[in-house]
Amino acid sequence: MSKDTILSAVNAMPDEVELDVLLERLVFMAKVEEGLQQSRDGQMKTHKEVKKLAQAWSK
Repeated sequence: MSKDTILSAVNAMPDEVELDVLLERLVFMAKVEEGLQQSRDGQMKTHKEVKKLAQAWSK
């Protein structure tokens, strides 16, 4: 995540914000960026593959 992205997130917050709220927001943004990059790189699973994985996890 770029410094500019982090600063934009901080600047979008209210003047008083809990640190855990800010950190949660930054982690969320990082995960979204990571997912978008994986999508661009073709690292995706089909709906059918995900359903199969979820079924295996629930056993």
